[in-house]
Formats: sequence, structure tokens, C-alpha cells
Amino acid sequence: MYLAKTGENFVTLVVRLLERLLDYRTIMHDENKENRMSCTVNVLNFYKEIDREEMYIRYLYKLCDLHRECDNYTEAAYTLLLHAKLLKWSDEQCAAHPAQRDGYQAATQGQLKDQLYQEIINYFDKGKMWEEAIILSKELAEQYENEMFDFEQLSASLRKQAQFYENIVKVIRPKPDYFAVGYYGMGFPSFLRNKMFIYRGKEYERREDLEARLLTQFPNAEMMKTTTPPSEDTKHSSGQYIQGFIVKPILNLPTKFQNKPVSEQIISFYTVNEVHKFQYSRPVRKGEKDPDNEFANMWIERTTYTTAYKLPGILRWFEVKSVSMEEISPLENAMETMQLTNEKISSMVQRHLSDPNLPINPLSMLLNGIVDPAVMGGFANYEKAFFNDKYMQEHPEDLEKIEKLKDLIAWQIPHLAEGVRIHGEKVTEALRPFHDRLEACFKQLREKVEKQYGVRTLPSALDRRGSRPPSIVRSFTMPSSQRPLSVASVTSISSDNSPSRPGSDGFNLEPLLPKKLHTKSQDKLDRDEPEKERKEKKKEKRNSKHQEIFDKELKTTEITLQPAEAVILSETISPLRPQRPKSQVLNQIGVDRRLSVSPGPSSTNSSTSSLGPPPIAPRNKSSLSLHTGSNLELNGMGCSDKGEVPPPLPVKGSTSDYGNLLDHQDLTTPSTPPPPPPHQRHIPPPLPSKTPPPPPPKTTRKQTSIDSGIVQ
Repeated sequence: MYLAKTGENFVTLVVRLLERLLDYRTIMHDENKENRMSCTVNVLNFYKEIDREEMYIRYLYKLCDLHRECDNYTEAAYTLLLHAKLLKWSDEQCAAHPAQRDGYQAATQGQLKDQLYQEIINYFDKGKMWEEAIILSKELAEQYENEMFDFEQLSASLRKQAQFYENIVKVIRPKPDYFAVGYYGMGFPSFLRNKMFIYRGKEYERREDLEARLLTQFPNAEMMKTTTPPSEDTKHSSGQYIQGFIVKPILNLPTKFQNKPVSEQIISFYTVNEVHKFQYSRPVRKGEKDPDNEFANMWIERTTYTTAYKLPGILRWFEVKSVSMEEISPLENAMETMQLTNEKISSMVQRHLSDPNLPINPLSMLLNGIVDPAVMGGFANYEKAFFNDKYMQEHPEDLEKIEKLKDLIAWQIPHLAEGVRIHGEKVTEALRPFHDRLEACFKQLREKVEKQYGVRTLPSALDRRGSRPPSIVRSFTMPSSQRPLSVASVTSISSDNSPSRPGSDGFNLEPLLPKKLHTKSQDKLDRDEPEKERKEKKKEKRNSKHQEIFDKELKTTEITLQPAEAVILSETISPLRPQRPKSQVLNQIGVDRRLSVSPGPSSTNSSTSSLGPPPIAPRNKSSLSLHTGSNLELNGMGCSDKGEVPPPLPVKGSTSDYGNLLDHQDLTTPSTPPPPPPHQRHIPPPLPSKTPPPPPPKTTRKQTSIDSGIVQ
């Protein structure tokens, strides 16, 4: 008895295998790749049932190749994922066949799984299935971070995840249509005969396009004109009959999104993906037809189709495994219609709030079809059919549903109000009369509904989306009470044409300044500095490096004031530069004897300020002239300084560059007789330095510089 049972199972198994192999052989060289895909799936499913993993994987890759030839990247990704799920994140040896295929360089299951995941993520990206790609990317990132410790791959994986999230929110993905396709008649192959499938359409594919494609595959077939199930005679006939119509996928929202404020961009993915139930509704009339109101006896016959697997999957279609049918009463149909209309308005409003550049025409047509009673009749038809004493007496069980319908009507008003408001903001002058009529109709509708069914108020956009923390904006400048007195704040009194040089915050001039004068000058500079810094931000960045060098070396150099002959410092930047305000010059004259490092003629930018050390002029923008003398010039105004003489400037490294001070350089010079006037001197004497002076730098400026030098 045991042998008989075992033999029977063996024969059944062989018969099933031969049937699938014969079908596969029949269409192996067929030009129709969709039929080849169907037969390949039948064969690999059979090998999976009998635990022949090697053969199962072999046919998986055959199917993947067919999908890649047809640019079905999503289906190719799901196909490879079946193999990847069989592998472990371990160092176990992997099979030779898949490891050597398509250039996979993997010796262990973990290495092969890593490479497969990378390829699958790439296919999901091409198929715009970023939600699925994110799931695999997270699994990869977990391995890179905690198992492989490959931070370079981890960073690349996280960057991809970030891009996928951005694509979900910003990239528009066309929603594919789903079609129910039935093959009836004995003329079809056995894997199609008298079976119904749910097809996932390609992007922008219509029902007419699908029918044309099916008739190309089966030229002798006849398209059925009705959506009713075929008769038994049709199924057993020798011909070929194809039935096709659009079905609506039933949303299967993940648990983490339920009862939460989720944006439409996220939800829209699940309306057409990860679905396995589909509905088709067909109107059916019962009883006598009411010429005044067709909604009173409009019943709906709703058929639900359940597929063997979720779509999308390893195929663009799956066979229907179960069919159920139910009837929807006219009142229930009205409730569903109102619910869908409210959701449609809300969805349209959210899209326009998220993207102000969307065209206004779809919103115009939607609002006009609801608000203007001359277009669709509005919900007045429901009021005539259900909100009367006769219907309530005949159907007392529907009183609760009637109240629900009234509530849905009341909730439609705030949705419409938001839509009309957005329409008014975006409407063009050409459509202004249309919008005015829209507002007038909505005003009448609103008054009527709020009077009869109450007032409803939508939560604010902030409440619906959740509050966001405010952006942290740092002030461009510090307040005067917190900002240290630096070279930048002292020298920022130059004209707008001369950039204020930032200095070192550690260079403190407080011991050199009278407290009263320091406070007064600093308060004035604090008022002027923010505006100048904002205007000259880019120029400050170019000059900050030289100022930092100057401050650093100046802190390590002890400057002593010794009596000496006056040295005139003259710098010519631009003959057209505006002069400094007189109020600032007068404040400087009173204290120049005490604070000047090298008194002498000065330009508007690099003159020796009476409030601190000389500011540093930018490179290649000025030329200096050093003369002995007794006058300090500030923008054309001079004052006598015979009481005390500061030491001369150190040897310059290049023209107009005071950032190259040497720590070992002597900053003082013995008293020397004054040099002859500039017009009598032809050759400048050598600079007082132990090292030979550097050659004069080349200049590209057309501005003529005055010869400079120091005579000992």
C-alpha cells in the first residue's frame, strides 16, 4: 500500500513536470516574450515546490534576462531578490553557478548577497520603486556598519538612501492602470486557457493599447464587448475570446502609516503598488426607473479579484485565484461617492500647496463640476432621493447612514473653500470672470449647507503636517558688548571703497587707549561695522589671511617708542578714492602723537590711524613712499608731530605687503638727517637691512606709484 501511494505521487509529479516542460519547449523560440515569461515562472515554481534549489535558481536568472530585455526593471529586481533571500550574511561557500554568472566575483554567500543587493537596488531605482530600494539599502547599511565595518560603503549607501527619500517627495511617478484580462476558449495554450489574469499596465498605457497588444499576440482572437462572465459554451468553444477591462486596486496601507498625517506623495505609492485585491463596479438598476432621479434605484454590482501574489512582482501579471461579488445599495453608493470626492479635493489642494507651479486647469474643472449645479447637479440629487420622509419610512434601517451622508456633505464645504481660495490666488486675468462665477456659486452652496447640516472646520496646515522647529539663524556680527576690540573694529572707519580688514581678536589695544576715548570710539565703530562688513564680505575674505599673519607676529614683537626723526609713510591707492569724514579725522588728530607707529602721509585706506597700529593694505593694490618729515597727513589734513618720533617700519618683503615681518628684525633705527625732497632725489638709497633687499616686484597696474625708500 505504501509503494502504491509513493508511486502515485511520483507519477503525478512527473506529469506536472512534463506539462510545464512541454509548454516551455513550445514557446521557447516564440517571439512573444510574455508567454516565455509565464512558462518560465511555471517551471521555476515547480522546482521550488520539490526543493530543487539549483534548478530553481537557474530559471530565476532566465526570467531575469527576459525582464531586462523588455526593460522591466522592477520585475527584474523582484526576480533577483528571490535568489538573494536564499543567501545568508555569512562566510559559507556559495554555489558555483550563480557565483560565476554575470561577472559576480564572490566566494561566500555574504559577498554574493552584497553584490546582488547592489544590483537589485539599481534596478529598483530605474523602476522608480524607491520605497523597496530603501528597505534593501537599510539592510546593507546595517551590515556595513556593524558587521563589515566598511564605512566607505556605508557612506555611499546612506547617500543613496537620502536621494531615494528626496525622489519620493519630489519626483512625479505616473500611476499605472490595472487590467483584468481573461482568455476563454480551447484555442489558447494550456497555461492561459479559461483563466483570468490581472495585468499591470505600462506607463501611460490605456485599455485600447492593451487590447491592440493582445490582438498582436493572438491575431485570431476576438475581443469580447461585455464585462459579464462568459458562458460555458464560450469556454468550451474551439475559438479564442479575450475579455479586458480596467480594475481598481484596493489600497493596502502599511500599519505604520495608518491613522497618521502622511503626505500624499507617500500614500500615492501604495495606491498602485503592493496590491493583490482589485475591484470592478458595474451599475445595476432594480425596480422602476425614476426619470427625475436616477440615483434612487442605482445599485452597484462590485466584483473583487484576488491574485496569487502582490503586484508588482516577478511578472507584470498574476493569475486570479478567487472572485467575490457583492451588491452596494444606492445610499451606500452615495456615501462612497461623497467620500471619494472629498478625498479628491483634499488631494488636489495638497498638491497645489506643495507645488505652486502646477497648472490650474484640473483644479478649475474639479471645483466647477462640484460647485456649479448646472454641471453635475451636485448632491442635490442625493437630497431628493434619500432626505425625504418617504424614503426614511420605507428604510428605517438606513437612518444612521443618512446622517453619515449629511456629515460628508458638510465636510465637503471646508475642502471646497480651500480649493476656491487657492484658485483665486493662481487664476489669471483671462479666467477672472470664471473664478468670480465660481465664488458666487460656492457662496450660495456654503450658506445652504451650513444652514442645513452645520459648520465644519478643517485643522490648520501646521496641525495637519506637524510643527517644525524654527530655523536657527546666526547673527552676522556679534554685539558690541561681546565683540573684542580688534584691529578690524579699529580700522573699519575707512571709506566704503576700502575694505575693513578683519584682525585677531587677541590683539588687545586696551592698555594703550584712554578709557573714555576707547568707549566713545568703540561705540561709533560698533554702529558702523555691521553695515561695512556686509558690503565688503567677499573682500574681507581675500585679505583676512594677511591680517592674521600680521596680528600673529605683532603679538610676539615688542614695540617700544623711542625718540627718533620722523618718518613719513605715504601710500597712494587711488586718485579717485573719496576722503574720510572730517569727524573721524578730528577724533584721530588729538591722540596721534601717543598712538602713531609711523607718522607720515597716508591714504584713505592704509594711513596710520590714531587709534591703533596701521591697517594692512591689500596686495597689488597700492604702492608706498617713505619719506622723512615732520607732518602726519590724514586724507589731506596734517598735524605737527615734533615731540616724539616712533621707530621706522621694518623691511618690507614685497610691495604693499606688511604681513611678512621677521621676528629677528630690528624695529628701531638711529637718528639720521632728513633726505632731500622727492623732486631732487633720483636714486633711492638702499634699505637698512643685514640682508640684501629683494628685487622690486612686477606690477600690472597702470597707476603710477611714487618711489619709496628710507635714507639713513
